[in-house]
Amino acid sequence: MNLFLRRVLQGGALVGLLLGGDLASHPARAHGSHSGGGEQLKPGEFKTTPFITIEGHGGFDNMLKETPKHFAIDGIFGMVMEWGLENEGSFAIEASLGPAFVWGESEHFYGAIHVEEEHHEEGEEGHEEEEHAHEKGTKWKKTDMKGFIQARYQPNDRLSISAKWMPYFEIGSAESNVGMKNEVGATVVYAFGDGDVNFALGDGLESVIDGIFVSVENRTGWDTQGTYLGNYTDPWLGFGFFVDQLNVTLTGGPRFYSPGSYSGLSQRTDWGGELGMEYPLSENVALFGHWKPIYSTAGGTGWGKGWSHHVGTGVTFSF
Repeated sequence: MNLFLRRVLQGGALVGLLLGGDLASHPARAHGSHSGGGEQLKPGEFKTTPFITIEGHGGFDNMLKETPKHFAIDGIFGMVMEWGLENEGSFAIEASLGPAFVWGESEHFYGAIHVEEEHHEEGEEGHEEEEHAHEKGTKWKKTDMKGFIQARYQPNDRLSISAKWMPYFEIGSAESNVGMKNEVGATVVYAFGDGDVNFALGDGLESVIDGIFVSVENRTGWDTQGTYLGNYTDPWLGFGFFVDQLNVTLTGGPRFYSPGSYSGLSQRTDWGGELGMEYPLSENVALFGHWKPIYSTAGGTGWGKGWSHHVGTGVTFSF
């Protein structure tokens, strides 16, 4: 959860990541903008918040043929610049960059698969070639660099619009595809209430509407060779609430996925969700964790039905 997510739950609008998520996918971009406070800026007021995020995370692609997985430790350094607007609105720019120490497979855009060339004749050593293409295990491989840049416009306390770019630099790979992966995204979030739901203070079912929101996010990705990997859109329903100081966010819904032509896979509708939690240790230190399961509904060459999971936890220091 980032600075805006904290603002969402305390003051109205919600942004979805993590996330990510990706993460994770990019998990850095989902957690990279933690910041203490979250107070509402007055119109014309400006605030700069540097931060450092340390996160450990893992991905488990059980629907892929060789069930690859990765583990990584990220050290992210960044800054959020935010301007206060009328109607309790704001405009923010966030930028971050840092190393990712990777064990096993690298992070990649959702749905990316290894494409195997069936060019060998029967009887050749094609089996060994396949094993190399889908190397298993969690051996130490490399140190990558991951970046995140986002612009977020919040015209009032209910609506948010954001656009982001998430470059991922493969720089020390044991694989051959050294270079920069690219992912871009856009998100629109609308909150139905003020986000002020705290079950530890006696709020009941009549207050649930204050924590409900909807988000629509689109992501598009390219690999290190510039191959278009596809895009997906998540129109998800969410619910955010507090239990004392513990901040919890639940989201879920369909994922409309259109894979790139390189894969030979058809369009499909997957299903998924995310659980995110954050707990402030002090005004400037916050612990966080997340779990994002996605279920793939159709298979193909190198791809099958089943679950993928991304989990992570870490701490953010803001200054």
